[in-house]
Amino acid sequence: MSLAKNRSMPDFGVLPVLNYRDVRAAVTWLCRAFGARERLSIGEHRAQLLIGDGAFVVASFQGMGLPAQDAPRHSILVRVDDVDAHMKHAAEFGARILARPTDYPYGERQYTAEDAGGHVWTFSQTIADVDPATWGGTLLTK
Repeated sequence: MSLAKNRSMPDFGVLPVLNYRDVRAAVTWLCRAFGARERLSIGEHRAQLLIGDGAFVVASFQGMGLPAQDAPRHSILVRVDDVDAHMKHAAEFGARILARPTDYPYGERQYTAEDAGGHVWTFSQTIADVDPATWGGTLLTK
């Protein structure tokens, strides 16, 4: 699979998403302690970080629309070519669909599912190359 380019997404196929109560404090700590670099700041609720030759996302517990006590501590974001076909296939094998495919202003179409072990996965299809500034993101590092 060749990933479509979108300035609003890191150029990686799999991104861990780590949930924190205070995203800004977590970003500061992760950059200082582990040498991560902030790539994209998205308000107070989300950030993309680069580390080594990889990337990950830091998000607030409420970023998944759940109260902090119910939100998972982590999830996985996977970029795919066709979100709708992927969801159909996953559902056929018993994945519990938590959020149906939705188009977002940052140029991605995404759905979220829970696997048999209770882990949360978001699958994302690039539908446009979008400058983060157009939807409120601040690109800090490419």
